[in-house]
Amino acid sequence: MCDLRGHPVINNGINNAFNNAFNKESIQSMNLKKYLDREFESGLRTLGAADAPAVVKQASKPEFGHYQANGVMGAAKKQKSNPRELAQSLLDLIEKSKELTGVAEYEIAGPGFINITLTPAFIQTELDRNAKDPRLGISLETARKILIDYSSPNLAKEMHIGHLRSTAIGDANVRILEFLGHEVVRANHVGDWGAQFGSLLAYLDKLEQAGEELATELKDLEVFYQRASELFKTDEEFADRAREFVVRLQSGDAKCHGLWELFINESIRHCQAIYDLLDISLTPDNVRAESAYNDELAPTIEKLETKGLVEVSDGAKCVFMDEFTGKDDKPLPAIVQKSDGGYPYMATDLAAAQYRGQTLGVDEALYFVDGRQSLHLSQLFAIARAAGFIEKDQVFSHIPFGTILNKEGTPFKTRDGGAVKLADVGVEAIERALQLVSDKNPDLTEENRNHIARVVGIGAIKYAELSKNRTTDYIFDWDTMLSFEGNTAPYLQYAYTRIMSIFRRAGLKAEDINAPFNLTEPAELTLATRLLQYPEAVESVVEDYQANILCNYLFDLSQHFMTFYESCPVLKADDDVRDSRLRLCDLSAKTLQHGLGLLGIQTVDHM
Repeated sequence: MCDLRGHPVINNGINNAFNNAFNKESIQSMNLKKYLDREFESGLRTLGAADAPAVVKQASKPEFGHYQANGVMGAAKKQKSNPRELAQSLLDLIEKSKELTGVAEYEIAGPGFINITLTPAFIQTELDRNAKDPRLGISLETARKILIDYSSPNLAKEMHIGHLRSTAIGDANVRILEFLGHEVVRANHVGDWGAQFGSLLAYLDKLEQAGEELATELKDLEVFYQRASELFKTDEEFADRAREFVVRLQSGDAKCHGLWELFINESIRHCQAIYDLLDISLTPDNVRAESAYNDELAPTIEKLETKGLVEVSDGAKCVFMDEFTGKDDKPLPAIVQKSDGGYPYMATDLAAAQYRGQTLGVDEALYFVDGRQSLHLSQLFAIARAAGFIEKDQVFSHIPFGTILNKEGTPFKTRDGGAVKLADVGVEAIERALQLVSDKNPDLTEENRNHIARVVGIGAIKYAELSKNRTTDYIFDWDTMLSFEGNTAPYLQYAYTRIMSIFRRAGLKAEDINAPFNLTEPAELTLATRLLQYPEAVESVVEDYQANILCNYLFDLSQHFMTFYESCPVLKADDDVRDSRLRLCDLSAKTLQHGLGLLGIQTVDHM
């Protein structure tokens, strides 16, 4: 193995690239991890290890410092050099400007890990900067136009528990991307067209002919759906009429279209009531339904034909892409027009992709859709790109998620096997939370208890969803999600209220405290460091749209706060120490509130 410390490239690097490698101005523009990543990678390039990632991570144990750089071993392997020697060469570069970095110590450990420990002075300085920053240290990213396709219920049915995943995960990522400075287009691609509407319209017509008040009948959509469905199954004459209504709707019949419009508007109002209940940021303005693309379906297929992408198979127009094959290794068909001339979902989705790519001109389109639609969406993106609907620099991605299960590990349904209505889930969450809040603090006024119950109940079901890895199935358990212990929304909301109570007992407002941070105790410094890592957590979410990263951070932060609070007296401390610790309390509360807010979850000042 060669000793790289005498290499001329390194000596040049000391005089050039690393003279001002670590400086306060640089670190203020990015989170700590990104800053260290950038500078360590710059050092590795100086040492001849081009394109070598620094692999900087938060230290897994306190004895390893605050961060670890693990990329030296990979770089050494490419260079066929000794990793510990390469690590030392890298540190020789960095040591020249150590006093500017706020790094107290670098340590080479094991086969070539570099442990990084920050100085208390640096932690205090950066914490003060974040405490005064309304963005809590989170910088704006280079703005991109990003469309988020989420929720997207079928308006022929009541929204059910299965819609919670797309709705909650999509909305949290919308909020985070907007906070990071991106232009976000909310797209609620509701299903409002097709054969399933025939029976609904036929039933509306039947009621109208009987002189019934249609607006009244549509107030309970679930009952309306059930009656129309039952008639379709048991009354052959009604079923024939339902099929006739499908044809009339698709041919533009004015009477039929009027009934359809009445039903769709009422169904959208029902959906919006659920969004309002769950504090979801979707509005009717975000709805662009399947029917919006009806006039573009035929032209879309013509464009595919012009590109030579369409083949006729068993009378249907299909697109075969080489990368999609079945068990027999034969290409799988993507049907874009059925043999009877009708258009399946693929045609509508291609028209939507063309609209999003060309008319809206988005930089990215993220489809928060059930993982079972993986093949469909993969084919969609491939065909749209081959047809020129999506440009090379536009990113269209499927963000899949798993299934919600009951305690027995099967899909969460009602006792009779039907899907659990999402509106009922929201209402039950509030009712259960109201009982818990009333038991915990019976002296609260009824108005306060109802408000807190809504915040806690809705927060609980959303957090239970967001705190899981989105790609896995999870069990829907009321007792767990509403618990005031463990990684739950009620636990975090209660942690926030406990901090608020500290200020109430002190008779102080956080904004009136201007003392500098004076952190000397280990628990103070550990909490402070975790607070500085908030930007890392937020920015990490959108690397793969995993909201559970932020949930885990907030839970960990709350635990660090409790350790600090138990070991470091706040109100009984001397004035300077008290005020410093109160500022630490305040920043902890703001971070908890802000992080929950990005997840679409509210807080209250007392419970």
